[in-house]
Amino acid sequence: MIDASSFLRRALLADAVFSGIAAIGFTFGAGAFATLFNLPEALLCETGLFLLAYTALVGWLASRIMVPKPLVLLVVTGNAAWTVGSIALLFSGAVSPNVAGELMIVAQAIATGVFAELQYVGLGKSGRVATA
Repeated sequence: MIDASSFLRRALLADAVFSGIAAIGFTFGAGAFATLFNLPEALLCETGLFLLAYTALVGWLASRIMVPKPLVLLVVTGNAAWTVGSIALLFSGAVSPNVAGELMIVAQAIATGVFAELQYVGLGKSGRVATA
């Protein structure tokens, strides 16, 4: 367990807010977004469902003063992997988004990468706590 800095908690909270908005939009508006971005509806819906669970985890971490460091590292690593995976998706040929879809994928990849970096910096600002 570590004593989470306010910087880390704010970075986690911002991630939870933006992920929660995306989760609701993709889960309940998958059809509309599929048309808007020319992406598979199932991909967007499943992404939204994943983000619902992710939002709950990250929101819970953001609300704690003491957090398990391995769990925060998992969030940081997951965000970095999401960034790389999003860009890889564009180059894979598995989907054929229109320009709006490409911009959305790149924008969320950048945002997720920024969250990973902020959370990593926040870990460095957090205090160490010895457990007995």
